[in-house]
Amino acid sequence: MKNYLAILGLSIVLVGCGSVKSNVNDLAISNPIVTALDLTAVNNDRVPVTINPGRFTTETVTYRLPRVVQGTYSVSDFGKYVDDFKALDYDGNELATTKVDDNTWTIADATKLDKLQYYVNDTFDIETNGGGMQGEQPFSPAGTNIEEDNYVLNLHGFIGYFDSLKNNQYALDVIAPATFVRTSALENKGIKSSADGKTITSSYFAQRYFDITDNPMMYGKLDVEEFMVGDIKIVLSLYSPTGKHNAASLKETVYKMMEAQKSYLGDVNSTPRYDIYVYLSKGDATSPKGFGALEHHTSTVVVFDENSSLEGLKASMIDVVAHEFFHIVTPLSVHSEDVHYFDYNKPTFSKHLWMYEGVTEYFAQHFQIHEGLIDNTTYYNTLMSEINTSKRLDDAMSFTIMSEHILDEPYASNYYNVYMKGALIGMCVDILMRKESDGNRSMLSLMKELSAKYGKEKPFVDDNIIAEITAMTYPSVGEFLKTHVEGDVPINYNEFFTMVGLVNGETEVETNYIFAGEQNVVFDGDQAKGTIFFSPMALKNSFWKSQGVLAGDVIKKVNGTDLTMANAQQIIGGMFGWKEGQEITMSLERNGEPVEIKATLTKAYATSESIVEDDNATEDQKALRAAWLKG
Repeated sequence: MKNYLAILGLSIVLVGCGSVKSNVNDLAISNPIVTALDLTAVNNDRVPVTINPGRFTTETVTYRLPRVVQGTYSVSDFGKYVDDFKALDYDGNELATTKVDDNTWTIADATKLDKLQYYVNDTFDIETNGGGMQGEQPFSPAGTNIEEDNYVLNLHGFIGYFDSLKNNQYALDVIAPATFVRTSALENKGIKSSADGKTITSSYFAQRYFDITDNPMMYGKLDVEEFMVGDIKIVLSLYSPTGKHNAASLKETVYKMMEAQKSYLGDVNSTPRYDIYVYLSKGDATSPKGFGALEHHTSTVVVFDENSSLEGLKASMIDVVAHEFFHIVTPLSVHSEDVHYFDYNKPTFSKHLWMYEGVTEYFAQHFQIHEGLIDNTTYYNTLMSEINTSKRLDDAMSFTIMSEHILDEPYASNYYNVYMKGALIGMCVDILMRKESDGNRSMLSLMKELSAKYGKEKPFVDDNIIAEITAMTYPSVGEFLKTHVEGDVPINYNEFFTMVGLVNGETEVETNYIFAGEQNVVFDGDQAKGTIFFSPMALKNSFWKSQGVLAGDVIKKVNGTDLTMANAQQIIGGMFGWKEGQEITMSLERNGEPVEIKATLTKAYATSESIVEDDNATEDQKALRAAWLKG
């Protein structure tokens, strides 16, 4: 963090000076909390914020920024990014305030309180730990960015709430240069230009604080594409710092993906508009490090690598954004009381991450095979990868206990398993549902039934939902959830694959020029000698094997550039962008002798253990497989 100069004064003034107000019409409990962010008055990389709550009748009030926000399962402490917090009375004098903790302030003499003023630092430029879900900094897609040409406005990073006004409405003004492109999931209630035409004030309205946290914005140098997918208006907003990527290049991918998702979901209620905010990180010292996305009811914020190839970026959009969109099913429509009555300061966590994240991830993969976006082999390989990854984590851990205590160890470090084993739990329940119903019911139909029973405004009781699901479905489903979700018994996936005529076997999987299937890297290094060389895995990569490389071959140059420990990340990382048909050269050293490679890139494959279709499968197994994959 930089050492910032003291504030000389904020430029936003929403209420004039005067004596303490006594008009019953200005009571805080009766009026929207009037808020403002001024992007034209950024001071040392900080945005000034004004909060005008109306008149309080109590002597002390408490104001907070979130410690944890919904959709994340880690501590963010957004109050840590607030500077020069001031409470002003109606004469412009400072009132006494006490900072209780990182996120909480109490204001004395609150009957005299006119407004709060403070500055907010962004989170992107101080990330050091990769922004991971369990880090002490906000996960990048939940964070904030303040740059000359880009503002990622996850509003929970700027605007807080008063304990006594949790259900109040909010009126928000965002003042920004007129040259900025602006996109918001909150409805714009009007704009006003300054007299000189240099700034524009956009006015927004939120029904309650939840809507402040649920509706991000992006301002600045943006590339925006708007298009219809059925009856949903998609707004794709992209910030590419170098201009390498644009929204138009992703439009077709997003269209096909969301068209397939709508087809997959069928009659599940959808939103009339869905915003996708894509921030591409340059990867330098002040760029966000945590790649991924965070869901909201009608939008998602995405952070990806600016250095990705277009094909890599498209693949990430399908895997990651599809997951976020499927959250409209759970937890956005089907969720527990912990989610519905979320406490941003002292949250309690539901026991059912297997449903919120696991089933959502299952849908994000399953829809691709169901809608014909991928073939069977690709889908089976995905399942195998999830199994292998899940077994590297704690495979004998109760998912409900893990979920309820996800901020604590040893559960926090196993969070990633909600996307791996959690998705496989969804698969197993799906296959059981299909088997018990002769292919007519599924995990998706179950979630539709739960959505109809509960929905966005009616939470379920956390301790009762597994019993309810059992009553709604079959004893076998209840026994599975009791044994493998509430219980800690590892799942024998072969039992479920046998039901649909699948067995373990070997298959050839497409890979790139860095891996030999899964995360088996074809390169290795010797820090002491400062050398980088081919690992034994290189012989499992069809392209490198075809070039005659041997384990231990030292790589001296790649495409004419010397390869060193200092530039290895950049040079080898650049191989992610290599494409079939591209000409490449490589200079090697083998037993002290030079070896030159000059080749045209062909597709790379690796032989890997996977799941394959059983040639001896019965007709019943084949029918159940067809119902599961395509039904």
